[in-house]
Amino acid sequence: MNHRSLLGLGPHGFHRLAYVEWGEACSGTVICAHGLTRNGRDFDRLAASLAGARRVVCPDMAGRGRSGWLADAADYGYQQYCADMNALIARLGVEAVDWVGTSMGGLIGLMLAAMPESPIRRLVLNDIGPFVPKAALARLAGYVGKDPAFADQAALEAYLRQVHATWGPLDDADWHHLAEHGHRREDGGGFRLGYDPAIGRALAGPLRDVDLWPLWEKVTCPVLLLRGGQSDLLLPETANAMTARGPHARLVEFAEAGHAPSLMTAHQIAVVKDWLLAS
Repeated sequence: MNHRSLLGLGPHGFHRLAYVEWGEACSGTVICAHGLTRNGRDFDRLAASLAGARRVVCPDMAGRGRSGWLADAADYGYQQYCADMNALIARLGVEAVDWVGTSMGGLIGLMLAAMPESPIRRLVLNDIGPFVPKAALARLAGYVGKDPAFADQAALEAYLRQVHATWGPLDDADWHHLAEHGHRREDGGGFRLGYDPAIGRALAGPLRDVDLWPLWEKVTCPVLLLRGGQSDLLLPETANAMTARGPHARLVEFAEAGHAPSLMTAHQIAVVKDWLLAS
């Protein structure tokens, strides 16, 4: 695993984008994109499993993890994220990539895959689709963008265990890993969550359903759709419709999870790995 970075450009200047890179470029490239409040290190288990057969690149989106924060909170949005990922693909020097995206990271992948001459060759969507009910967004708004302080990393880990309980059964080492890479240290001591609280602005104000079905109809690459069996964000009817419309996704459900399956367990990793390496 190597730590790397590049400069992204937004409406109010440049910002540093951090990513970790596993494996060799000659074998094909997989980009793993994380959820709204998370970071690229969530994919360490999956990346380590794939690294013998693929180069795997796991970015921290702007405002998360080791990446820089944007000068204007209004710039946190999919237009910026897609532009940053285009810059990353250009930096990697490849014509095509496979994409694994959890929640927000999946929507970024969907948007890129729907564009003409897209570099997305194969797409894995982890508990996200072209319809997101506003009730699920309201649940996320209950904690996204909050900036709680923690006396130590153990207290922060306890908080993560609570807000991400729907990720499914994880062991103590998994939770410790998420806390280790999901915090920032206060100058005066203590810990906070590892993201810019301003990312919560996207969930402020009146919420409404997200409907991206027109984009889904434009996707032409093969799609593996993963759903947490208890998910409130990717509804069963949405997932089933995704298998019958557009690129006709292959659907796999993980009964043990809600939103979103962690992709840290051996079974979940095997499903993704087998599908990606089958090509």
